[in-house]
Amino acid sequence: MSLHEPGASQRHPRIQSPKRRDAQETRERLLKAAMQEFCERGYDGARMQRIVGVAECNVRMAYHYFGDKEGLYLAVLEHVYAELRAKERALNLGGLEPEAGMRALVEFTFDHMAEHPEFTSLVRNENLLGGRMLRKSSKVVQQTTPLVGMIRDTLSRGEAAGVFRPAVDPTQLYISILSLSIIHINQRDTLSIIFEQDLAAPGWLAARRAHAVEVILSYLCVTA
Repeated sequence: MSLHEPGASQRHPRIQSPKRRDAQETRERLLKAAMQEFCERGYDGARMQRIVGVAECNVRMAYHYFGDKEGLYLAVLEHVYAELRAKERALNLGGLEPEAGMRALVEFTFDHMAEHPEFTSLVRNENLLGGRMLRKSSKVVQQTTPLVGMIRDTLSRGEAAGVFRPAVDPTQLYISILSLSIIHINQRDTLSIIFEQDLAAPGWLAARRAHAVEVILSYLCVTA
């Protein structure tokens, strides 16, 4: 086919211009640097000069891409939530048997919280702010709605099959899953001292993960 024939352009993906590629890379560096700064110092303690220094750009570029410090902070929050929600969708709960689907969701949530300390740090800091910044983002709420729908569908299929107990609230269930997956991270230092156990030890975490799965499935599953 000649390059001038209809449909030829669809066969050759558009090459990103150097200018656009550089802009995208700069934006990603700013997000990464801002994530580190907000995690370590919170919103009030974070400084744009430190962020742009780590990102190796200037303040003008940061304001160009994100508007101001608040806009950058919201972009970071939206990024970590979008990453979480995308991975939850990739679990494809609708294609799994109900019990397998719920097990997969609990295991994924537990692992994601363990592997992404930036998420737990940012959420902890945002709670200290009373959620006032997150309240300004419509994206996070919109991204969460499909998750609730996926859980509701899995619960409905499990109830119809006689596997799950009836009338389980999907939001209540997810908050329980999240609690089992995150409290030992947010309170690791104090709990390790109080109970004289290292809550960061691989063996302890493996047992905690199994416990989280057992708690949720024991609650959901109908026993014979």
